[in-house]
Amino acid sequence: MNIRKILLLSAIIIITSTAMAQIPEGGFLSVNTWKSIPEPFMFSATTLTPKDLPWTLSYSGGYGERVAGPFGLDGLEQKVSLKGYLGKGFTCFAFAGLGFPRGNVVNSAEQVEVIRNFIGGKKAQGFKLGIGLGASRDYDNVGALLSRVVLYYDLVRWKFVGNVLIQKAFAKYRDNIDVITSLGVNYRVSESLYGGVEAIGEDIEGLWEADAEGGAKVMVGPSINWIPDNSKFSFSVSGGPVMYASHSKLIDPNAIRTLPFQNGLTLRAKVVFNLSGV
Repeated sequence: MNIRKILLLSAIIIITSTAMAQIPEGGFLSVNTWKSIPEPFMFSATTLTPKDLPWTLSYSGGYGERVAGPFGLDGLEQKVSLKGYLGKGFTCFAFAGLGFPRGNVVNSAEQVEVIRNFIGGKKAQGFKLGIGLGASRDYDNVGALLSRVVLYYDLVRWKFVGNVLIQKAFAKYRDNIDVITSLGVNYRVSESLYGGVEAIGEDIEGLWEADAEGGAKVMVGPSINWIPDNSKFSFSVSGGPVMYASHSKLIDPNAIRTLPFQNGLTLRAKVVFNLSGV
């Protein structure tokens, strides 16, 4: 295992152990003192409200065992993201990703989305339904249009989310439509700590299209979110085994994907910085 993998895995262990130490020994704190978590889920998008933190900047690193393409020789991928509330129920997401393929060339990809809450969104808690549009450029310089549906139910202790992302890439050798789904649930253990489970399914169209690129693959695993006291930073980690639900000989390793293109293990750690105050 090389030094980059060791550093990433060490960061995940530190975040996990430090977060577990935040559980109060004598019980839970009053819900009135709980802080808002900027990005509750690692693999799913959530929409914002006027009461949420307006803008955040995050850095995430992913490790994939037995991977190819943008994850590449070192099995690492990095992403810098910006998320903010635009007003009138609109939430903006944007990210730039860096992949390390075999060789000395570093590939990049970009994606931007704008999602509007059509149901809910005036209060921080409650049910929200958001629909949005966006565009992306992948690691092979192929452009795509995309649309996302976000279902988000935010309670005092619990958070539930579901995403459906549909992508249309403008290249003859790519699938007509790519479908990515994700689910997540988080429970607030203490003022500073969330624990939960997340799942993501990529290239779901492979369940009904035999020639879909890469085949359908899924990942289910635990997640932890930690918000230190009086800090602009928050930390998240999630991951689990990647399993194929269907197989295809057609693979484009340069498409924007979260999961590796082979069975194996994927882990992702994220640091979020609040740009708008504690």
